Amino acid sequence: MSQKYFELFGLGQTFTIDLSVLESHYRKIQSAAHPDRFVTATSAEKRESMQMATLANEAYQTLKKPASRAKYLLSLNDIDATQETNTAMPMDFLMQQMEWRESLEDFKSLKDVGGLDGLAKEMHQAAKALATELITLFDEHNDLVKATDTTRKLIFINKVCEDINKAITQIED
Repeated sequence: MSQKYFELFGLGQTFTIDLSVLESHYRKIQSAAHPDRFVTATSAEKRESMQMATLANEAYQTLKKPASRAKYLLSLNDIDATQETNTAMPMDFLMQQMEWRESLEDFKSLKDVGGLDGLAKEMHQAAKALATELITLFDEHNDLVKATDTTRKLIFINKVCEDINKAITQIED
């Protein structure tokens, strides 16, 4: 990722960003690169506007979500939070992971949408706490080691939340 996503949107390279500024700059770039503006342009200009729109979309999707933003910040420091060799987790978090997964499976087998909703709320609270922790780790202490561990936890929680949403959709269909 040679292109700096933060620079593209005129943002500082920090975990804490103003999402309204991100949204505003994203919309400006998308508007400026919209294909309707390039109807009479050369093929090179059309290609360039399409590349800009694609880059802006990729950057926006990365920066708007805490887990992907943290992962991106780590990547700018040559750290891959999801690298296979980077799998150590604290025992208490491993136990929590197992509990969440077991609850997910139990609620799925019971077709208990209320239970799944409750589990999702619990996990969203945990994700919120981790995102708050990342503010401190990145912006105040620049502790990339702990930020990597916290990012990995957040990625895991987001994955389970996706699985919960899929389970709810399957039950409701």
